[in-house]
Amino acid sequence: METPSNEQFRDSIATINTEGKRSWVYPKKPSGRFYKYRSYVSYFLLIFLFAAPFIKINGNQFLLFNVLERKFNIFGFPFWPQDFYLFVISMITGVVFVILFTVVFGRIFCGWICPQTIFLEMVFRKIEYWIDGDRGKQMRLDRQPWNAEKIRKRLLKWFIFFVISFLIANVFLAYLIGGDTLISYITGNPLDNVRTLISLLIFTGVFYFIFAWFREQVCIIACPYGRLQGVLLDNKTINVAYDYKRGEGEKGRSIFRKGEDREAAGKGDCIDCKQCVVVCPTGIDIRNGTQLECVNCTACIDECDHIMESINLPKGLIRYASEDNIVKKEPFKFTLRMKGYSAVLFILVGVLVGMLFLRNDVEANILRLPGQLYQQKENNIISNVYTYKIINKTTHKIEDVSYQLLSHKGTIKVVSDRHFSIPEQGLSQGTLFIELHSAELEKDKITLKIGVFSKGKLIETTTTNFLGPRSYR
Repeated sequence: METPSNEQFRDSIATINTEGKRSWVYPKKPSGRFYKYRSYVSYFLLIFLFAAPFIKINGNQFLLFNVLERKFNIFGFPFWPQDFYLFVISMITGVVFVILFTVVFGRIFCGWICPQTIFLEMVFRKIEYWIDGDRGKQMRLDRQPWNAEKIRKRLLKWFIFFVISFLIANVFLAYLIGGDTLISYITGNPLDNVRTLISLLIFTGVFYFIFAWFREQVCIIACPYGRLQGVLLDNKTINVAYDYKRGEGEKGRSIFRKGEDREAAGKGDCIDCKQCVVVCPTGIDIRNGTQLECVNCTACIDECDHIMESINLPKGLIRYASEDNIVKKEPFKFTLRMKGYSAVLFILVGVLVGMLFLRNDVEANILRLPGQLYQQKENNIISNVYTYKIINKTTHKIEDVSYQLLSHKGTIKVVSDRHFSIPEQGLSQGTLFIELHSAELEKDKITLKIGVFSKGKLIETTTTNFLGPRSYR
């Protein structure tokens, strides 16, 4: 979405000056209907973000990403290493959803849902406005010498930023190690978990660095999503956009003069007040068109609407619109491209839901012991030795577990106890022998079907190979 203006702004980014140094952004405090709606969404997501590690469904943490122990919970569904294919499908589904969302609505995810934006704009900047004041006061405070006022405000702000960063680090850690584990660490002696404490302080330092100094640079430099939008957007995509047809007119922008008939003079509705620039959290001029730095936060929409209202011009000079809507006045259409992404997403969601319903709470594996041959016993009995592993994915203990042959007549002898138990979200493993009469062997290698029973109830089935002498073929 381009304006007729030159393209020099694309040679650099707004947060870097001509000398190549960081140009600090002092955005004006936003206000307006979109900011109000965005605040409601942010408060909801903040509550969800802080609560999710401590919410449980059927005893499972709502969201858990324990990489070290390879335990993952997505919306209360536990994923073990054996369920990795489900985890991959869920991640692919999420990526396709983000792609579809971007094709339709541009980078709206960044402005409304991204944790980076929510924390920066709705938490840290609000504290900054409270302590340092709005844009003008912040700029003056930075320029003034280090007197008592500046030291007091800086120390207060930095201390609050550190405390919030520490809280965020704790929540982040809860997603990695589990909410219950984190609470036990907090209530216990910190010296008993020095490594965890060090990790917590490292995370705190990272978050403090991001929100106190790096800030919008994450969206501009570090985040790959901004680059991704360049290949996803087209003329049908709805973006935060400046209506340059209306704003420029025949003679371009011009300052506002009371009582002037701008339309008759051929002037556009843009009065070049630059309020859309000073309110932008990434420091760009939205009038230059679609830019990588724009996170679709709508601050410029609210500010421009306020200016238009104050000079009795129609609102919507900056609005959610597509290029075709601005140039051709075409309404939004669900294009073939969008339908294609929707179809792929629908299929992936269907496959994922189907696999989740077919997924067992118990998974058993019985494998022949490597390097061991069969044994021949009295009365034509053939014996093979196996290792078994049973994973309990539920949050309750499975008791009185035993094996039975379902496909052939024979016996299964567990080396320890014939009946054993499996701990909650744990596994049981050991060794067992399977014995068959030679009459059961149709050939030297057959497949056995084995049932896993708990208190006499079948809870899982599995298969394994059984070897015998060639003479019984």
